[in-house]
Amino acid sequence: MKISNINFENNVFLAPMAGITDIAFRGLCKELGCGLLYSEMVSAKGLYYGSDNTEALMTISQNEKPVAIQIFGNDPKIMASACEIFNSRDDICIVDVNMGCPVHKIVKNGEGSALMKNPKLAAQIIKEMKKVSTKPVTVKFRKGFDSNSVNAVEFAKYMEDAGIDAIAVHGRTREQMYEGVADWDIIKSVKESVKVPVIGNGDVFCAQDAVKIKAITNCDAIMIARGARGNPWIFREVMQAINGEDVVYPTAMEKIDMCLRHLDLAVKYYEEIKAVREMRKHTAWYIKGLSGCSEIKNKINTKNTYDEVKQVLIVYKEYLENINV
Repeated sequence: MKISNINFENNVFLAPMAGITDIAFRGLCKELGCGLLYSEMVSAKGLYYGSDNTEALMTISQNEKPVAIQIFGNDPKIMASACEIFNSRDDICIVDVNMGCPVHKIVKNGEGSALMKNPKLAAQIIKEMKKVSTKPVTVKFRKGFDSNSVNAVEFAKYMEDAGIDAIAVHGRTREQMYEGVADWDIIKSVKESVKVPVIGNGDVFCAQDAVKIKAITNCDAIMIARGARGNPWIFREVMQAINGEDVVYPTAMEKIDMCLRHLDLAVKYYEEIKAVREMRKHTAWYIKGLSGCSEIKNKINTKNTYDEVKQVLIVYKEYLENINV
């Protein structure tokens, strides 16, 4: 898999997810074979005005490479200024532009998926970024804003004409948010309409889904979002399936051990209380479907220290071992 002048080990990527794809989680996905990691969404305005919170989102460890930084905004000049900041960072290989976020607070400011309603402005943003960026510039967008404005193919052509290096398409409209079924046919249509690499995204929850989306769309790469939550093994599983190998799934013990590792990493990178609270959702995803998971999730949600959470997980692991899951 190649984007511009950058070669990747494989074409199975981790999607950018706010509040999820932080430095701790990305490292685990990398260990398990992810070809390209994406940061959480970063505000170009936050960068421009020197926000401390924005800087924190861009912390990257050396073992994560390659990493794409994803930014959002609607001012071409400010978006370009962000590129100039990234030019000097060798830990960032790609600057990705979010034109697909469906969240109201982003859309109401004319950012994220709102840009799909204004393809000329979207194209101007890319043009200004390409003027100054020494790194490839990519974009992620949706099927359209709503069912009455499905314009992914037209939008992709605007992006290509503006000089984009690769395109990621989520097969839902902004109106759908994350409901319903992702339309893989629209990804196929985008792939057939442009010459730049196209990355398919939406409803890839297992290895078999990845094989299917590749077959249907002929996309150049597969981007996994919600399917990776509590399941960093999905990258290994997808590559096994694509290569025709037997898919090896994690055991219950491996899930708890990974959750404990994730907890350790979270505490390493963040203040203890922040790490513990962030791990509540991750723990729920790791243990989903295991015996007694609801009770454990409720216990974890009442704990506020690393030691307390770790002890709950250790006792839970012993319980699972005793019932031979």
